[in-house]
Amino acid sequence: MRQRALNLFVRWQEASILLVALLLIAWFETANPDFLLTGASLENLSQFIAPAAIIACGEIMLMICGEIDLSAGMVFALAPFIMHFADEAGMPVIVALLAGLLAAGLVGVVNGVVTVVLRVPSFVTTLGTLFLVNGITLTISHGTPVTPPGGEAFAQVMGAWGYSEILWAVLVVVVLHVVLRHTRWGLHTIATGANETGAREAGIHVTRLKVGNFILTAVLAGFTGCLEAFRIGSIDPQAGGNQIMFLAVAAGVIGGTPLAGGSGTIVGGLIGAVVLGVLNDGFTLIGINAFTFNIILGAAILVAMLFNIHVTRLAREGGRG
Repeated sequence: MRQRALNLFVRWQEASILLVALLLIAWFETANPDFLLTGASLENLSQFIAPAAIIACGEIMLMICGEIDLSAGMVFALAPFIMHFADEAGMPVIVALLAGLLAAGLVGVVNGVVTVVLRVPSFVTTLGTLFLVNGITLTISHGTPVTPPGGEAFAQVMGAWGYSEILWAVLVVVVLHVVLRHTRWGLHTIATGANETGAREAGIHVTRLKVGNFILTAVLAGFTGCLEAFRIGSIDPQAGGNQIMFLAVAAGVIGGTPLAGGSGTIVGGLIGAVVLGVLNDGFTLIGINAFTFNIILGAAILVAMLFNIHVTRLAREGGRG
């Protein structure tokens, strides 16, 4: 019976964190009946979850293949400004948005080439581009917020409507879940993280794969920054930053993706973001100091990592038995 339960958790990695999310929702709802029963609370929760979940999808793809992107939070701030300047240059709003995403993708190219081709650890590479991109954003913006382009209808679709961001997040999760589990790109990403040397010997284009995942992460970060700009109604050069990046990585780790690579789950990243959102909103509603959230976040990451390592080891021991 014990082995069957372990096999279930290994086969469906989201099971344990989904259970935790449901228990937290039930507990906070009991502590404060307004936790989920009001539209404003649900909307606020969805707006906390969505940005972390979207960026987490890219970070998970990178972590699975053994890399990480620390610059995502700064790309989050850069892309909306490029969109704004493209709109000011007379481009249609859709083209301006694509220009912002293109700029984000170029940061991903730099991260990928420096990491994979020049063989600089991704932690070091993206730490450097973190400061570089932040400096570029502050320079071109002069540190001054601006207004997002486009009309009301476009803004509603892109984030101004209360639930549009979470719908975008669900769409991204569904697409990347299919990519990870049912396409060659996803299977090769897992194989690369599990054994990069073996993957190269098997004919997998590891360089192209990793650079592609760096580009994906940067584009998702830039897209999220644009969504947030439309939601707030302002493009702020200080938006995003390390906080959103670490929340995304935390969502992936809590959702079952180890930093060591070789395995992971996109749906788990969404559930991990839900857990973080529930903790954040729940503590706020029951009157606990907001600073406590970082304590809980750190503890949640440690517990998630220990749980994943322990369950995987027990399942392997059971398989050998």
